[in-house]
Amino acid sequence: MSHRRPHNHTHILRVRTNCLIEQAGTMGSLCNIIAVALVVLAALVSVGSCQRPNVPPGPNITTSYDGVWLNAKATWYGQPTGAGPDDDGGACGIKDVNLPPYNGMTSCGNLPLFKDGKGCGSCYEVKCNNPEECSDTPVVVFITDMNYDLLSPYHFDLSGKAFGALARPGLEDKLRHRGIIDLEFRRVRCTYPPEQKIVFHVEKGSNPFYLALLVKFVANDGDIVQMDLMEKETQEWMPMRLSWGAIWRIDPNRPLKGPFSIRLTSESGKQLVANDVIPEDWRPTTVYQSDIQF
Repeated sequence: MSHRRPHNHTHILRVRTNCLIEQAGTMGSLCNIIAVALVVLAALVSVGSCQRPNVPPGPNITTSYDGVWLNAKATWYGQPTGAGPDDDGGACGIKDVNLPPYNGMTSCGNLPLFKDGKGCGSCYEVKCNNPEECSDTPVVVFITDMNYDLLSPYHFDLSGKAFGALARPGLEDKLRHRGIIDLEFRRVRCTYPPEQKIVFHVEKGSNPFYLALLVKFVANDGDIVQMDLMEKETQEWMPMRLSWGAIWRIDPNRPLKGPFSIRLTSESGKQLVANDVIPEDWRPTTVYQSDIQF
């Protein structure tokens, strides 16, 4: 989950208060002490008025790919040049997002971007032309984490690296110092190197009565809206349920027997089948490579 560093108004107020009280003590005047109290009260009111807006989320972003740029707000979290979360993961369940092919160019999405996990892996071009540090050159980010901040109808909480990539060369830190900026964005198709196929990670805790699979490196739409599993012996497709993030699960009332084929449905309705991709002797916490890609 997104954990941004909040603006430290409390620290600013405490320093301001201490400085004013010291001045009042030096002057030794009751009037000055009263004046200090009034200034502190005004500061408190000012801090209270600096609350973020409470803006409802916008409609879900779909795969129309119409090229229209929409408005959003952008913030950043994690290390200034990092990939976001301290563990290089996020609410999609995908790990090592600091490494290729994500390369740290990741973002939390609010509700209409993250879509309770069904937006995991989707790709967006983002750019900014204001403030002056912005380059107005689009960069592509992957949705790998979530935020429920009501800052704007569309809100990208970018990794520090992705936020800095919006800046003109040499002004990355200055742009990050802004904290919150206006953004333009549009949904784009995800692209990966030709050799990169879809992979499945069998999640920890999986057993013959419960199988959970993380799917990643999905090209084109970038996200999966339905997964189905078929045991080789039965030749019948069984629907899996979205567990959380990009992890799908099935827990029938009987033991499952591999090998398993997996059918994927992308957001635009396209389907692919990875035949016998999970072997009979599958193990938890293991990655299985497919030979398919959208």
